Amino acid sequence: MLVTPWSRDMGLRAPIVNAPMGGVAGGRLAAAVTAAGGLGMIGMGSAGSVSRLSGELAALGEISGPFGIGVVDWVLAREPGLLDAAVAARPALISISFTEDFAWVDRVHRAGIAAVTQVYDAEQARRARDAGVDVLVARGAEGGGHGTPALGTLPLLDAVLDAVDGPVLAAGGISSGRTLAAVLAAGAAGAWLGTRLSMCTEARTPDRSRAALAGADGTDTVTTRVFDIGQDLPWPARFPSRVLRNDFTRRWDSRADDLAGAPEARDALAAAMAADDPAVAPVDAGQGVGLLTGSRPAREVIENLCATAEHSLRAWSGD
Repeated sequence: MLVTPWSRDMGLRAPIVNAPMGGVAGGRLAAAVTAAGGLGMIGMGSAGSVSRLSGELAALGEISGPFGIGVVDWVLAREPGLLDAAVAARPALISISFTEDFAWVDRVHRAGIAAVTQVYDAEQARRARDAGVDVLVARGAEGGGHGTPALGTLPLLDAVLDAVDGPVLAAGGISSGRTLAAVLAAGAAGAWLGTRLSMCTEARTPDRSRAALAGADGTDTVTTRVFDIGQDLPWPARFPSRVLRNDFTRRWDSRADDLAGAPEARDALAAAMAADDPAVAPVDAGQGVGLLTGSRPAREVIENLCATAEHSLRAWSGD
């Protein structure tokens, strides 16, 4: 069995947490990841709301293991009841990221819930730990979706582990059993997986986006702000998003600020998103996307990742 002290303490059979990907990580995926021995997370991304969380909690159903909820900081400012709803759901973890404000940590702790946040350098890790955050996610530049592309996953993990005590999960580019073994051997308490689990049959990823992910190479991603600007989303500039390169990024990435005066482009983006057209619409993807070939159940994916990682670690140690 592949375990770490943190995963054992959490009652997990696999040191894997699914990233709370907005629009992808719903209750059904969270339930499947937890059933497979990991820790399933429901994601409340840019479109997060109390009603959406309620729907995903209903899809979660009755599960026998821990689950978590992930929320974006600026969405909480827009949806003030969302944190109340998340706390009321009694998850094991609540993750709030993309912020330097840790006032929420005490609120989560008073409810007996562990606090989680993503970090991008050692100094931010120290601030988060000093604020009482229980679990840090060292999210490397390889990761899909939003984040600060400052350091690669392994250099970042090394820096954070040197800077703080306590559990640190690794995120970014972890799409195989070998890369899972690498971060565990480097000292991670577990892996925070996004792109690899976005192709699971239980994920809410639309069909044409799945096909685009399955057909992509690891070099087919780009870090950009064009989709946030094109949708008028108030993501801070320091958190661009890694997505599949497409016609929209090729046209607008070098002149993203011009999108504010291009209503026809913004309308085309909205239409493409409604139609799940990955030639124009955003598809979040990390640099491990080239290893994805098709959709499989979360249990099968997690079992394969853990078996391969365990084999790699045993071979490395000579056992």
